[in-house]
Amino acid sequence: MSVEESAAELPVADNELYQNTHEWLARQREAGPVCPVATRHGMPSYLVSGYDEARALLNDPRISKDNKGAYDLVAAKLGQDSVIPEFGRLFSQHMLNSDPPDHTRLRKLVNKAFTSRAIARLRPRIEEITESLLDEVARHDQVDLMPVFAEPLPITVICELLGVAPEDRGEFSGWSHTLLSASPDEASRSAAENMQAYLQRLVAGKRAEPGEDLLSAIVHATDEGDSLTETELVSMAFLLLVAGHETTVNLIGNATFALLRAPEQAEKLRADPSLLPGAVEEFLRFDGPINFATLRYTVEEVEAGGVTIPPGEFVHVSLVSANRDENKFPDPATLDVTRPPGGHLAFGHGIHYCVGAPLARMEAEVAIGALLKRFPKLSLAVPEEELAYRPSSLVHGLLSLPVRPNGG
Repeated sequence: MSVEESAAELPVADNELYQNTHEWLARQREAGPVCPVATRHGMPSYLVSGYDEARALLNDPRISKDNKGAYDLVAAKLGQDSVIPEFGRLFSQHMLNSDPPDHTRLRKLVNKAFTSRAIARLRPRIEEITESLLDEVARHDQVDLMPVFAEPLPITVICELLGVAPEDRGEFSGWSHTLLSASPDEASRSAAENMQAYLQRLVAGKRAEPGEDLLSAIVHATDEGDSLTETELVSMAFLLLVAGHETTVNLIGNATFALLRAPEQAEKLRADPSLLPGAVEEFLRFDGPINFATLRYTVEEVEAGGVTIPPGEFVHVSLVSANRDENKFPDPATLDVTRPPGGHLAFGHGIHYCVGAPLARMEAEVAIGALLKRFPKLSLAVPEEELAYRPSSLVHGLLSLPVRPNGG
C-alpha cells in the first residue's frame, strides 16, 4: 500500500487535503473533472474528481493496476533512487494490484466467501459482537468511539473469518494504521517487517493445521495446484485483513459523525429502522471511507473530461469527490437518509469493485442501528472543529470520535 500513499500525496499545504477534504476536492471539480497535478515528490499525474469520469476510468482496460509496472513508472519519472523502498512492496502482489488474467485467478479464491448469501450467515455473530462492544461504551460517561467500537467490530469479524487469534488482533491493527497513514519511513519499515513476519507464520500455520476459516481455504487451494506463490499468499492475507476492516472502521466512524451533526436524520432512523440499508448507501456516498482509489496508470492514451491523458501517466481517482459531484447527485453536501440509494462509487467500480462490500454494508447497518437504539441521547463530547482526520490520502476517517453516550 505504501506506493499508493507516496504517489498520491498531492501538494496541499497544512494537510488541507486530509483535514478539509470535501472543500479541497470541490475546488478541484470547479477547475475541471480531470486535471494534471504534481505530487509532493514532484510526480506528474492526473487527478480525477468528476463522477462520470471516475466511473469510466475505474473500468477502463487502458488503465492498469499492475504493481510491477507502477514501480517501473516511478523509476522512469523520478529516477531509481525515488522508487519506494523494498519494505513498501512486501504486500503488493495481490488482486488489487493486478490486471487480468492474474486478477481473475486471485479474485476467484475469495469471491464465494463474500457473496451476500454467505455474509448473511454472519449476521447473528456480528450482532453479538456489536452488543458486547456497546456494553463497554455504556460503562462510560465519555468515550472515544473509534477504539472502543468502530475499530474492534470489523477487526474482530474479519479476524474470525480469516482465522486470526484474538491475542494477535491489537498488534495487527496498529501495524495496519501505520502503513495506511503518512508515517515516517522508519515507522513504516518496522510495521511492514513485523506484519510480514506475522503473516508468514500465519500462512505456515494454516498450511500445517488448516481450519474452517477463509485463509485456510486459500492456502489449501494453493496446495492443491493453484499457482499462487508464497509471496502472493502473504499479500492476499495482508489485503484481506487490512482492507477487510479499514474500510468499515471509517464507514462506521464517518457515519456516526455525520448523524451527530444531523440529529434529525438520526431520529428518522430511530423512528423507522427499515431505512437503515438505504441510509448505509447514503453514508457511503456522503462521506465515504476511501478518498483516492488505489493507484492506476495509463497504458494507452485516454480521453476523459476533455483532457487527453498520454500513456504512462499516473491517475488518481477520488471516490469521495465523485460522490459529491453536483452533476450526479442533487444537493450532494446534504445528508439525506431517505435519498434513493444507488450510484455511488464508494466501493469502486468494475472488475476491482470491493469484494468485501456486502460485509461492510452489513457491519455498518448492524453497528449504526444498534448504536442509535442503545443511545438515543448520544452526543459529541468535544467541539466539532477539534476533530481531526487521519493523515492518509487513501483512507478517509477520523483519528478519534469522543462522545457522551447519554448526552449532556
